Amino acid sequence: MNPKLRWGLLATGEIAGAFARGVRTSQTGELTAVGSRSLDKARAFGTAFGISACHGSYEALLADKNVEAVYISTPHPQHAKWAIRSARAGKHVLVEKPAGLNLREAQAMIQAAADNKVFFLEAYMYRCHPQTTRLVKLVREKIIGEVCVIQATFSFRARFDPASRLWNQSLAGGGILDAGGYVTSITRLVAGAAHGLPFVDPIAVSGAGHLHPETGVDAWAAATLKFPGGIVATASAGVGVDQENVLRIFGTNGSILVPNPYTTGREYAVPGKIIVHRKGEPPREITIPASFTSYAFEADMCSRAIRAGRQQAESPAMTWEDTLGNIRTQEAWRVAIGLTYDAEKLIGRD
Repeated sequence: MNPKLRWGLLATGEIAGAFARGVRTSQTGELTAVGSRSLDKARAFGTAFGISACHGSYEALLADKNVEAVYISTPHPQHAKWAIRSARAGKHVLVEKPAGLNLREAQAMIQAAADNKVFFLEAYMYRCHPQTTRLVKLVREKIIGEVCVIQATFSFRARFDPASRLWNQSLAGGGILDAGGYVTSITRLVAGAAHGLPFVDPIAVSGAGHLHPETGVDAWAAATLKFPGGIVATASAGVGVDQENVLRIFGTNGSILVPNPYTTGREYAVPGKIIVHRKGEPPREITIPASFTSYAFEADMCSRAIRAGRQQAESPAMTWEDTLGNIRTQEAWRVAIGLTYDAEKLIGRD
């Protein structure tokens, strides 16, 4: 039996805590080390999660020989820098979404993983939940006929604070990068399943959005994605307005509703639920049991792929090509609403 994968956590924010809880309940991973810009913060996090090796810098974490894989949850503009440095240090990489601010950054990260022969995954944890696997199967089986329209939303109302990562231009705030990647990834996944493929990229992207008058980031935005075969999707995301965060798929013989498509329980397992409406039949509710959080499923998927000697996760988790297509779609969406970040610049100088 393979030994458990030894994880190091690079950054100590709220999402790092969610992943740490996931690793503790996973079947294949263990928490080995944590790194922060502040040794006090690293120690406080280590105490909370039973981690003995606490480092007061990210560089020290990457130099820790006991760490096999690194989970990166820094603010968005730092993802590329630390993913590349982790790969060069010989560490396997799980980086929070978005993998990069734009396509150029994502390509550089993946190239670093390829060059150093390490695993790399963009952390869309819902892709690792059994609900997503079941959804893909249902679409491929054409349970509602041919897919015609997809509607996906992920939006919430956060308190406005110009210094926070959600609203700060220099931290690449706004809805498209924080929540929009979920809706672009799930629509691309469903469109791909409709064609019997792991994913399909849109052939056209248009959009509109509201840029906050003080910080300039997108408070809310919507996109229309046109896919091959006549499939059209609407995607909506925001950090400034609550919306109905569901997935709807409409086909020639009915529809599918996923009430909680991103299965984001951070402290407890969230079972999946898919509601199928077929023409002339009563609604059918499908429940998908889940013993772990999405973060535990994600940690296990990474561990098993790494122990199997793979550099990418299995479908429907994000392959490298899927990540590149998703970031390309997000970038096109931002172009459509006129949003460019101050932090977007050439990387590779580190």
